[in-house]
Amino acid sequence: MGAKARFNWLVFMGQHTSMHQDILINWSPQETRVAIVEHGAVQELHVERALERGLVGNVYLGKVARVLPGMQSAFIDIGLERAAFLHVADVWQRPMAGESLPAHRTASTPPKPIEKQVFEGQTLMVQVIKDPIGTKGARLSTQISIAGRMLVFLPQDEHIGISQKIPAGQRDALRSRVQALAGESAPGQSRGGYILRTNAEDATDSELAEDIAYLRKTWTRIREASLKLPPTSLLHEDLSLLQRVLRDLVNEETQSIRLDSQEQFKQLAAFGQEFMPAAAERLSLYKGERPIFDLYSVDDEIAKALGRRVDLKSGGYLVIDQTEALTTIDVNTGAFVGARNFDDTVFKTNLEAAQAIARQLRLRNLGGIVIVDFIDMTLAEHQQAVVAEFKKQLARDRVKTQTGGFSALGLLEMTRKRTRESLAQMLCEPCVQCQGAGRVRTARTVAYDILREILREARQFNPKEFRVVAASAVVDMLLDEESQHLAGLSDFIGKPISLRAESAMGPDQYDIVLL
Repeated sequence: MGAKARFNWLVFMGQHTSMHQDILINWSPQETRVAIVEHGAVQELHVERALERGLVGNVYLGKVARVLPGMQSAFIDIGLERAAFLHVADVWQRPMAGESLPAHRTASTPPKPIEKQVFEGQTLMVQVIKDPIGTKGARLSTQISIAGRMLVFLPQDEHIGISQKIPAGQRDALRSRVQALAGESAPGQSRGGYILRTNAEDATDSELAEDIAYLRKTWTRIREASLKLPPTSLLHEDLSLLQRVLRDLVNEETQSIRLDSQEQFKQLAAFGQEFMPAAAERLSLYKGERPIFDLYSVDDEIAKALGRRVDLKSGGYLVIDQTEALTTIDVNTGAFVGARNFDDTVFKTNLEAAQAIARQLRLRNLGGIVIVDFIDMTLAEHQQAVVAEFKKQLARDRVKTQTGGFSALGLLEMTRKRTRESLAQMLCEPCVQCQGAGRVRTARTVAYDILREILREARQFNPKEFRVVAASAVVDMLLDEESQHLAGLSDFIGKPISLRAESAMGPDQYDIVLL
């Protein structure tokens, strides 16, 4: 690609040399919504509903209500409607003097019987590892772990583990860095253990140090609360979406964090001042008359992000289909005919599509395998430029992605780590009519099914009349375009066939009543 073409491409793409990020938080008692806006466009959406928040990660000061030696388990009262369940396998065993940490168990060294470790009336610090389901209470562990942005803190251990997804060649260096930083943060003290999450792969020392400081401060507060509060008290609640905004979403490019609830603003500001003062400095209370999400038409963006088609400014468009196994994205030129020749038209459409696809992946939170079918390009330099632009746009994504080149079939394959449910999975459910297929049978197809079913029933039963109950579109089809076939069937079986439209029925639902 020549210098002039490259210049036109840069102008066309409207590239920016710096990133400007704003975070908008819309709070209501039932739901918290967070939008991340970059250069005036919504890039990410996060939603948390009060009724769907679980208990996993919460730490309680539990009281042993009953020990069951036969089941090697105990019931623990943590202040919920039903007692929680603690199995012997989830009881942390303190190592003996001189024993290395942690105390690993093997099949040949089973844990001590639970009746020798806990007793009725005992007070235990426990953490929920599985939410209550149906009549079953929550499942607990006495092995406490506190999750941070890049690390998980294990206050009862002193080993450092690393996610298996981090390349093996980087693990030793990361372990050494965390050991050094943990020792600096707790001189002369037991520094605890850590597990490095995948997010820590490219973390700087300052980011790791901030995470360690947050985790140690959180553990100090939990420990102090356990000495002051009565049994069955909640010692630590896993962070809400509001708090995770400060911990996980704020970065050096964040200019402002605006929250539209005064009560939640005060609570979040207090939390931020204690744990993340640098992030808290950017927090402000939104007092505008317009709803905060109207500032950037966020609700309109949510509605668009739930649709299949995404229109491009040039006139082209994307078609996005999400399945259980993978997501497919098809790029089309549409009405875009602005370039002098077809190759330039395709090239510019693909460049714009690369930018739009990267945004849609973040906006919809699409994870797993993604197959992109860009419009076929004949020039290798065009292909390389599109791949380079796509990778550049994906570099802004806080979620880890991996992208290859074009395959022999002209498809671009990539993966994006699954971090949570996609936006569609969170806000939508399968259609009751099509059961998630995305299509329903035509009225004519259903009409033919009905005719075959009547013939089948007529061979087995001898009613006075057959009555068809179906959607109005199907009834209209049988009365109009298929009336001759309906009359012929009635003559053939020697029985009258009546029709009744039912508005409550779906387009491919029907019932045949024998009268």
